[in-house]
Amino acid sequence: MRITQSIEQSQFVASLDGLESAIATNQNHISTGLAFTTPSENPTAAGAVSGLDQTLAQSQQFSANASSAQTSLQTESAALSQIQTQLQSLYSLSLEANSGTESAQNLGALAAQATQIQNTLVSLANTQDGKGQYIFAGYSTQAAPFSLTATGATYVGDQGQPQVQIASGQTLATGDNGNVVFNQIKNGNGTFVVTPASGNTGTGLIGATSVTDPQAYDGAQHTISFASSTDSPPVTTYSVDTNPPTTGTYVSGQAIAFDGVEVTLTGQPTPAVAAQTSPPAAQATPATPGDTFVVKPSTNQSVFATVQNLITALNGASNTAVGKTQLGNSIAAAVNNLTQAISSTSTIEAQVGGRLNTITTQQSISTSQQTQLTTQIASLKSLDYASAITTLDAENTQLSASEQAYTMMQGLSLFKYIQ
Repeated sequence: MRITQSIEQSQFVASLDGLESAIATNQNHISTGLAFTTPSENPTAAGAVSGLDQTLAQSQQFSANASSAQTSLQTESAALSQIQTQLQSLYSLSLEANSGTESAQNLGALAAQATQIQNTLVSLANTQDGKGQYIFAGYSTQAAPFSLTATGATYVGDQGQPQVQIASGQTLATGDNGNVVFNQIKNGNGTFVVTPASGNTGTGLIGATSVTDPQAYDGAQHTISFASSTDSPPVTTYSVDTNPPTTGTYVSGQAIAFDGVEVTLTGQPTPAVAAQTSPPAAQATPATPGDTFVVKPSTNQSVFATVQNLITALNGASNTAVGKTQLGNSIAAAVNNLTQAISSTSTIEAQVGGRLNTITTQQSISTSQQTQLTTQIASLKSLDYASAITTLDAENTQLSASEQAYTMMQGLSLFKYIQ
């Protein structure tokens, strides 16, 4: 094949175009600081950068989720702390009312204070975050979850617990619904509750209650009843409807033990009196029922119901012995229920604190991960300026030499040597 001058020119021009293109690409890299600007320039590095970018974007989204969850949980923690303060105030108020020396006027004033605290609790239960969402409403965050009623407050939120992903394979609750926080609180001592019969006429007051043997406690409902013995003088005895019945002589302040539990009563319950049929018949004495106390397993009770029951008891107290006893038992029930409420909300507050600690730890991990990813991406994309400049200088030198050589070749001709 004969190589003509035209072919030589075409090949040389193509070579110059390639060299100029390489120079332009290198100049672009130097001006942008990037080792490559299109995937085709370095497919392997571009693929690695793409994967790292996706991982970094995911990690940054997890961090954003964690920050949002942190804000929500901090709002809840602050609300729970204030709720604890209000419950402690109610607890102290109950103890004050239970002194037995408060006048009806003072009890009314305490009831007014309890009402104010109740309003504050409802307001706290309807706490909103910075976005105007109700934090104790479950998923129904657009409507206030609680509203006052004659018996306490109703809950219109749902049972949901919002979750958010803060890391790959790790989700975290961003709040607690109001049903769990305010309604699912065990009454009594948390295991069982003692309540006096509404018709009691004595002065029996409920004192300390406890489970002494969890294995023996069967969770059944029992009734403690009282009777008068045939001794002279008669004494008051008690009987618990266990199988077989638990019986004994009643002593104020002494625990009545049965089926793994102990119930302490103080004061003097009214004992039942058996009918007497001694002649003459016209003088027969009819039987009279005695006081009873029911022991049954604890159930969930709203903290708002507890507060309302306390307010009702304070407002309705009478100055009779029976009235003071009823008030004392109502206050004792409120004290026990408030103790459970304080314990329950304290547990939830601790759980919120644990979630906040988890977020703090994960944010530290995510920050470290994102720093590493950013460094890896930069190392793949960043230009080695020294190498690039050296290459550019070499390319420019090669281009200049090529152009000079081509010019010289174009000037060669046999006619220059003919005389």
